[in-house]
Amino acid sequence: MDRRSIFGGNPLGVIVRLILASIVVGIVLSALGITPQNFLYHIEVLLRRIYDLGFGAIDWLLQYLLLGAIVVIPIWIVARIFGIAGNRSKDGEP
Repeated sequence: MDRRSIFGGNPLGVIVRLILASIVVGIVLSALGITPQNFLYHIEVLLRRIYDLGFGAIDWLLQYLLLGAIVVIPIWIVARIFGIAGNRSKDGEP
């Protein structure tokens, strides 16, 4: 592989363009009141909220699972008991 294909052009020219673009973006972000510490803090808060959202969804799922199981499991047990009793009477056994 050629250095030009890796960098997308003359390496020195690419570095100069990246430096200039970084300075322009830095000026714009500074005008908006965004500092590196502020930016990293908000990234941390975002990641924490995404993490909490994931576990919040699991908590939500478990609550509905338990609520449904309170109704479904007893009905299933009763149906199994009557199903076993029904099979015995069909086979001719007392």
